[in-house]
Amino acid sequence: MQGIKILCVGKVKETYFRDGIAHFITQIRKKCPVEIIECADEPTPDGASEAEEDKIRRTEGERLLQKISDGDYVVALCIDGAHYASDAWKERMQKRSRQTAGALVFVIGGSLGLSDAVVRRANEKLSFSAMTFPHQMMRMILCEQLAEVFAD
Repeated sequence: MQGIKILCVGKVKETYFRDGIAHFITQIRKKCPVEIIECADEPTPDGASEAEEDKIRRTEGERLLQKISDGDYVVALCIDGAHYASDAWKERMQKRSRQTAGALVFVIGGSLGLSDAVVRRANEKLSFSAMTFPHQMMRMILCEQLAEVFAD
């Protein structure tokens, strides 16, 4: 494995999320390289039509896809993704990291979610909950879980 990439749409604005993410990234880096790559988010007008929202997802998705290499193993965070208990997910990700030649890439979409093209590129879909979380919070939750997997 070449390391971990966390691809995200948008920036984390809240200091408490940035501090939490930085804490977990420091833990992960003790065992493997990790980088967070932020792609610009598109403004979503109030009352946007489904067609406008789809165009926004596609635009953001194209930016995300440019950051993914052919050999990468891509995990898309989606509400309809697979659910795992922490121990099972930890074992799965440790095994996957040993089997992947490229980077282990986790993709977090913007406020409208991920484009169909990004989901199709993903090797798997992962859900941490049936609830919807703000993407800034999801980034911190993902980093905490990755710290559990890779900081041992």
